[in-house]
Amino acid sequence: MKERGKAGQRSVDERYTQWKSLVPVLYDWLANHNLVWPSLSCRWGPQVEHATYKNRQRLYLSEQTDGSVPNTLVIANCDVVKPRVAAAEHISQFNEEARSPFVKKFKTIIHPGEVNRIRELPQNSKIVGTHTDSPDVLIWDVEAQPNRHAVLGAAPSRPDLVLTGHQENAEFALSMCPIEPLVLSGGKDMSVVLWSIQDHISTLGVASDSKSLEASSGSSGGKQAAKAGNNKSSDSPTVAPRGVYQGHEDTVEDVQFCPTSAEEFCSVGDDSCLILWDARAGTSPVVKVEKAHNSDLHCVDWNPHDVNFILTGSADNSVRMFDRRNLSSGGIGSPVHKFEGHSAAVLCVQWSPDKASVFGSAAEDGFLNVWDHEKVGKKKERSVTRTTNSPPGLFFQHAGHRDKVVDFHWNASDPWTIVSVSDDCQSTGGGGTLQIWRMSDLIYRPEEEVLEELEKFKSHILTCAPKT
Repeated sequence: MKERGKAGQRSVDERYTQWKSLVPVLYDWLANHNLVWPSLSCRWGPQVEHATYKNRQRLYLSEQTDGSVPNTLVIANCDVVKPRVAAAEHISQFNEEARSPFVKKFKTIIHPGEVNRIRELPQNSKIVGTHTDSPDVLIWDVEAQPNRHAVLGAAPSRPDLVLTGHQENAEFALSMCPIEPLVLSGGKDMSVVLWSIQDHISTLGVASDSKSLEASSGSSGGKQAAKAGNNKSSDSPTVAPRGVYQGHEDTVEDVQFCPTSAEEFCSVGDDSCLILWDARAGTSPVVKVEKAHNSDLHCVDWNPHDVNFILTGSADNSVRMFDRRNLSSGGIGSPVHKFEGHSAAVLCVQWSPDKASVFGSAAEDGFLNVWDHEKVGKKKERSVTRTTNSPPGLFFQHAGHRDKVVDFHWNASDPWTIVSVSDDCQSTGGGGTLQIWRMSDLIYRPEEEVLEELEKFKSHILTCAPKT
């Protein structure tokens, strides 16, 4: 057994070494940041500064500690280098064991329990929600929250709002609505729960002149005591749900709003079901796909460019794409495509904000795959961009992580830029690895454009050649 473990580690190291040698060719930019503690969730926040060659942007991370210091929600500043600025030799010369100069802690919030999931409010990305090992969803105004020192015995920071309604722990399924300040959650009680932050206060910081949640809550009167996180009492104001939706028969693992609707949303769970809901139609499922995968479903995402397409990722190692027009209320529905390029459970799927047919999937096999469903079935996939044994649709594979990739997030403010985190405790004995990367645009741009550009380079090289 030990020998097999050593062999497995050797193959991971060999794969990683090969990947690192290709970094100057495959990437336009890459930053590697060694974490002290594993991070289970990573999200982009707002851009805060613009400069000639880079933009500064907030980055939200969790720190899952061993109990020697408190668990924290970290707000970092990330310097995102602009496209075609970084020199190829520089991006490959990073030290795996070091912090990246591009990522610096800005603020630390002491979280009541470990942070399992972070989601930012689209209307105001300074407002974030977190899940912990608790029935409650915690809402934070990260700019108004005080900076804390995470030392043993320090009291947890006080959430600006606590959303109550789950009967058991809700640890991972969390979504924010793009249309209105609504929050969606799923948990071990097999329920999907919906809240409106505006039920707490009518002037949430969603408008440019709004006050912060913390400042506003001071005038709301009658605050209730609430449990926050792992039984730490708090005087945070609480909000009760707008609706509780029943239809799953096991833990709800992920939820997602329809990008164009405040009433429509979907959920997936350990019962292998994909369920579509409509708040206008009551609290029962509108469509229930009984056997969306052959195992537990871990993640779901709804296409922001074409709301007919929904992605699901599963413990059966596959990603599936469903067309909601082909799903019936009787639970009948088969996926439009099955994407089978992972060798372990898929933990996270997300559509690209930059191209309607592109999405990413991260898994326990250590890979973050980037797919284009429009390439499926097209014979014009050239062997240059895709090896003969690559699954249809797969056009890029990020292999920079040496253990399971637990979360990633496309950067909506910086096209084709992704932040990803892996839990490296088992493979490297470390905490975790955070990587921010952008593949070379030669990989995803139209073939004709790329060939034309390379032709110009060819002409340039020939003119630069020494004359004999």
